[in-house]
Formats: sequence, C-alpha cells, structure tokens
Amino acid sequence: MRAQQWRLDAVANNLSNVNTDGYKKDIAAFKAFPELLMRRMDDDGVYQHPFGSADVAPIIGRIGTGVELNELYTDFQQGALKQTDNEFDLGLDGKGFFTVSTPWGERYTRNGSFQLGKEGFLETKEGYQVLGENGPIQIKANNFQVDKQGHIFINNEYNDGDPELLVARENNTWEETILLDTLKIVDFYRDRYLQKQGSSFWRDTDVSGPAEILDVENRPRVIQGFTEAANVDPVLEMVHMIEVNRAYEANQKVIQTDDSMLGTLIQVTKV
Repeated sequence: MRAQQWRLDAVANNLSNVNTDGYKKDIAAFKAFPELLMRRMDDDGVYQHPFGSADVAPIIGRIGTGVELNELYTDFQQGALKQTDNEFDLGLDGKGFFTVSTPWGERYTRNGSFQLGKEGFLETKEGYQVLGENGPIQIKANNFQVDKQGHIFINNEYNDGDPELLVARENNTWEETILLDTLKIVDFYRDRYLQKQGSSFWRDTDVSGPAEILDVENRPRVIQGFTEAANVDPVLEMVHMIEVNRAYEANQKVIQTDDSMLGTLIQVTKV
C-alpha cells in the first residue's frame, strides 16, 4: 500500500504538469523483498522409502514479502514541439538543456518559454537570465534570430520599430547580421540522475556528473518560435491512476480480511 502511494504521487504530479512546457514525467520503480520458501510442515525429520529418504517438509512454492520504492526517476523522452510564433520562445529537438543563471548557481531546463527582461536580457518566466557561452544574452525585440545550432544573430542595419526590419524578418532577407553569442546548451553523462528543483529546473548531482557544453555537431536542434510540450500522455496517466487505486483497494481488503480472521481466532481461543 505504501508503494502504491508513492506511485500515485508520481502520477498525480505528472497530470498536474501536463501543460507545463518542457516538463518530463516521473516514473516510480519498485523492487521486491526476497521471496520466502513455503514448506509443508507435517512432521520433523526424514522418512525412508524404497528409493531412499525424503524431507518431510518439502518445498511447495514461494511467497512474496512485499515491495518497496526503489527509485523515482525522470523520463527524458522528447516532447512534442508546439508553435507559438513568439520570437523569444525556443524549443530543443534532441538531448540537451538550456543553462539558466539563478541565485543558487547554474540550473538547467528544457522549458524554452522565455521573455525579454526589463534590462534587455533573455530571461525565464521567473526572471532568471538565460546563458550563452559568453554569459547572459542581451538582445532587443524584433532585432535577433536564432539558428538551429543555437547561434544568436542580431541585425546591424535596422533599429527597433523600423518597418523595413519587419519586412526583412518576414521575407528572411536580413542583411549585415552579426553573431552575438551561442546558447549554452549542455548535457550530462547520466541525465537520469539529475535532481528536480521546481519551475522546470534541474541541478546536477555527483551521480549525473557535471554539465558538459555540447559542440555544434552533437547539440539538439534549436527551433525559434516553438516550445517543447510536456512528454505526459494524460490518458495513459489516468489509466495508471485507476490501476493504482484498484491495487491499493485490493491490498486494503487483504489487510481487513486478515484482521477479521485474527479477531475471530482470538475470540475462539478465549472461548
């Protein structure tokens, strides 16, 4: 029953984040306690028969002793990319993480729903700066573009608000663009052991290994104007929730039946 409670917590958390960009679902893994051998206990000792001797308490099967939570791990399967047409939104297609500067140090996220901060820096919705390989990324609205390798280009010819800039962006005829920076996209040796920090952030651990900046050939595609949806299937999670509830109820009835039988045995013994 305790194991099913852990599983229910994971399923409920997945369902509550089904609309959270970049969310990766949790999966509860269990392990069984060692099984016990069951013997038929009629007499003690060994009896003789024409072909030799035999144990009077032969093994008749095994009995389980329950399960416990072994691990609550994150499934980093790719989520669907959804179009937003917001130039500050960035989606990752493949393995990797954006790097974000927080008061607790660098944190990592797949949530590419970004915004332009008051000081002109690219930020998360919580106000934390997104990092490039050279530090925080300072841009202007309608004056930058990001290619599939994560290179950030700014237009050096037009100023903000210039109608010619908008036409140039729509027709893909930018001129005199300059490379501002490259998104700091990282990955880990064992990403399964990253620790969730809330707000779609992860932090590295001793088991996951430190963050390693991916080179251009090995990094995921960066798609501007898209975000990655959660990799949660709400229908499947609802099925899991029903399974958990039924398993919990079945175990609960077993305990109630055992308690009732024990109570009956005590009453009979007293009589």
